[in-house]
Amino acid sequence: MLELKELTKHFGEVKAADHISFQVGKGEIFGLLGENGAGKTTTLRLLATMLKPTFGTAAIAGYDLVKEPEKVRSSIGILFGGETGLYDRLTAAENIEYFGELNNMEKTKLKERVKELSEIFGMQEFINRRTGKFSRGMKQKVAFARSIVHNPDIMLFDEPTAGLDVSAIRDIHEFILDCKKDGKTIIFSSHTMSEVEKLCDKVGIIHKGKLADYGTIPELMAKYNEKSLEEVFIRLAGEKI
Repeated sequence: MLELKELTKHFGEVKAADHISFQVGKGEIFGLLGENGAGKTTTLRLLATMLKPTFGTAAIAGYDLVKEPEKVRSSIGILFGGETGLYDRLTAAENIEYFGELNNMEKTKLKERVKELSEIFGMQEFINRRTGKFSRGMKQKVAFARSIVHNPDIMLFDEPTAGLDVSAIRDIHEFILDCKKDGKTIIFSSHTMSEVEKLCDKVGIIHKGKLADYGTIPELMAKYNEKSLEEVFIRLAGEKI
């Protein structure tokens, strides 16, 4: 479903992503761990076709990242941490619908999908309100719904639960696990070990642009003779989180 092949991005002399290779199968959740600046977001932006690789490529839903970027974009949903990029003067529903229209969704199905996502993420009370005065958590919910409104086969999430309260985080976790049951392929980055341990089938640890290692959590713990994922991370990344 998704295979990175020596994926590389240089910014001058800086190797932000350095020959990264791994595979994620249908219905798998893959977690990217790394310190700030390690290369997680660069890797996700490459997969999202937001950056052009310096070298290497990836096969995403059967499409070549470099040769078929438009087809790749139609197969993925994207949510990056930080600024949500919502249009303040539009309602939550209008923000979500706009991205559905960009993905050529039929209007009736789009309305039904917005209603479905509103219920999943508990947005009924504010779905028809303008987003300009929303809290960070409310905005994150809308941004999350917007990123997957077209029901993509592959989802790329950069710290998707950042800024959310406990209840909202639980909603997001349940939704991600439901997507896994539906056969979706998910890659997400996180700084929260408990979140990664709860959700991920496999984990990749990035350090200074390189993929230090990847595998299931039990495999990595056994390989490095450590009692927790956090200890494996500290050993491979070289610094405490």
